Amino acid sequence: MAMAADEIEALIRAAIPDATVEITDLAGDGDHYAAHVTSESFRGKTRIAQQRAVYDALGGRMGGVLHALQLTTAVPN
Repeated sequence: MAMAADEIEALIRAAIPDATVEITDLAGDGDHYAAHVTSESFRGKTRIAQQRAVYDALGGRMGGVLHALQLTTAVPN
């Protein structure tokens, strides 16, 4: 079962309210996405901690309904 891009975005925004989220469907199949997430809450955190926050926002859907997510995180300039 595939997951819609807007659902991924909504889950991330619910957990990280100030986030700017860009989702791209890489394969057109609803299973392989790229996400670019920018948030002030990432400031001072390691890249791993930033990405963990995003994966936590997805509530265990990685590897299940969401097969693959190429994730990039950043702090606003």
